[in-house]
Amino acid sequence: MTKSVAVHPMVSPWGRFGLYSFYIDAPEPAIIDTGIASSPAEGMVPALEAIGRRIEDVRWILLTHGHIDHIGGAYALWELTGRRAQVVIHDADAPLLRSRRAHVDEYLSGRAQYLNDPDGEAKLTEATNAVISGEMEPTMVVHGGETISLGGDVTVSVHSIPGHTPGSVAYVIDGQNDVFVGDAVQIHGAANGFPGFVDPAGYRSSLQYLSDEIRPRHLYLGHPYRRPDGTPYGVELDAGHAREALQGSLEIEARVNNAACGCLAAGLQDTDSPYSPFARVAEDLSYTGDPTLEPSPFFTTLHGYRTTSDHLTEDEETSTHG
Repeated sequence: MTKSVAVHPMVSPWGRFGLYSFYIDAPEPAIIDTGIASSPAEGMVPALEAIGRRIEDVRWILLTHGHIDHIGGAYALWELTGRRAQVVIHDADAPLLRSRRAHVDEYLSGRAQYLNDPDGEAKLTEATNAVISGEMEPTMVVHGGETISLGGDVTVSVHSIPGHTPGSVAYVIDGQNDVFVGDAVQIHGAANGFPGFVDPAGYRSSLQYLSDEIRPRHLYLGHPYRRPDGTPYGVELDAGHAREALQGSLEIEARVNNAACGCLAAGLQDTDSPYSPFARVAEDLSYTGDPTLEPSPFFTTLHGYRTTSDHLTEDEETSTHG
């Protein structure tokens, strides 16, 4: 690529979160992630007008993963492009684009087990109806390893980086190594102050892959994730800060892993603690955040370690009795 392609962050507000999307100013323009239902009209349209660009000209909608604050605006954005943009998502997260109910089922199978909220299903159902602009079939399903042409000599490579979700991907602008990871690099998490991932081993492996193989020149994050002292990074990190964020994420995961393994080895106990049955983990990590605030990364992550431990136990029993 002879000339670097400009990248423009675009922010849309939503509650405690700033939802970040990124515009790639290529011959066939792309937007990375879409915020919620209101984000395209209220956040992206004025942001693009400010730099002399039109949302109607966007030709690619590249989704880093399937959570509602990243795919919620996909249908609305696709509509604003005259339904001409290609909508891209990993196969493992595509059900979350196709169905609002898939988000509710994911909640019920994971963190809902610990939140003790009888209205949780109804509240999440209401939220998905409000913030997901429409259910839709992706026009391109990826698995990692694909190259997408944005016109001219601009290409984006797709890399599978599971962990935060099964279908998390990184999009890399080839030649300038700008890397978009959505929420796959958590450091200390966002507003809740705890890293969120469903697959601990996948998360660890993906961070190592990004650090050792991709080596971002610029790293673009879905939210302003936090350092150990609670201060946020920006969402556009240079090479030095990218290395720091990746290494910090690995170190924090190792600490959470040690605490989780200790808690699981001792046996889970239901208590009056808001962190039950993982109160020991919160104590070991000196974590004092509210574990009930959605998206409840404390319980999402600890459930991931519990699921992994359960699978290992089942495998050992099968090996013993096989």
